[in-house]
Amino acid sequence: MKKYLIIYHFLFWLLAYIFWIFVFRNSTLVLTHAITIQFCYLIFIAANYYFNTLYAIPYLLNKKYYVKFGIIFTLAITVTALIRIPVSMLVTIYVFKITNTHFDYLSIFYNSFINILFWVVLILAGKMIAEKIRSEIYIEKIEKEKATTELNFLRAQFNPHFLFNSINSIYGHIDKSNKPAREMLLKFSEMLRYQLYECNVEKTDLDRELNYIKNYIDLQKSRIDERIRVSFREDNINGNLKIAPLLLITFIENAFKYVSIHEGMDNYIDIYLKSTEGYLFFKIENTKDTAIMQANIIQAEKSSGLGIANAKRRLELLYSNKYDLKINEYEESYEVILTLFDI
Repeated sequence: MKKYLIIYHFLFWLLAYIFWIFVFRNSTLVLTHAITIQFCYLIFIAANYYFNTLYAIPYLLNKKYYVKFGIIFTLAITVTALIRIPVSMLVTIYVFKITNTHFDYLSIFYNSFINILFWVVLILAGKMIAEKIRSEIYIEKIEKEKATTELNFLRAQFNPHFLFNSINSIYGHIDKSNKPAREMLLKFSEMLRYQLYECNVEKTDLDRELNYIKNYIDLQKSRIDERIRVSFREDNINGNLKIAPLLLITFIENAFKYVSIHEGMDNYIDIYLKSTEGYLFFKIENTKDTAIMQANIIQAEKSSGLGIANAKRRLELLYSNKYDLKINEYEESYEVILTLFDI
């Protein structure tokens, strides 16, 4: 992206340079003089453009420091117009070889100030209008994606009454002496209830999401290989925090799916969750088996699950610039670190 961005900027200034040479060329000047003069203007206009786009607009204008922005903007134009006075003199004497001429400093400054100001304002206005249009297109795209996601979610739901009645019937047929099976079914029922009735909101209580995660881990522990060690640690959890439902579970499911089962080795899944006021830190690490990962990746491509890609998309939609996600793949392990800010 950076490479294409540099090429785009280079082509823009090249076209602007050619445009200025042939459209605003003074009939009294030869082409080589016009090329030199417009190149000098190009340098000053580009300097002001990048100064404003990289500093003045994001740090002053966008933060509503209007007076300070106006002063800094005008000062930058003034400085470049003043610098153009000696540049114009040096070009005239040493490039054009004209020595017997009178320099009107005030006229050079005035013309430079007006020309630089006009083109900087015009280019910046064009850039801001283009960004506004892109932003509106992006927002419209997000709204369509959210509507599609909600529709797909509704289509994917089971009939809740039928589902829970079936679970109750199964629970009644399990022998009372088989306590582990009855407890597993109750946890499964609680997980389904959470998914069907409490996940149709943008944010849910962290306590409820945490209870869902614990139930999921307990169910997985009952079915996975005994050679896999699973640990879950929580630190200073603030249950009043709100979080997007079923966000963390995607990474936990991934860990159980790809964890290794090597003989005589420490196969593990470590999950850690910590929260403070307005801040949530989540880390999960698991040993990996390359053969299992390759087989499951092929299978995952055929399925319609959320997956890591959709989890990233949800983070972008719901948390924008208020999150930090790091996914690290090492030789023998896989690690995900997610931090949510201002939640």
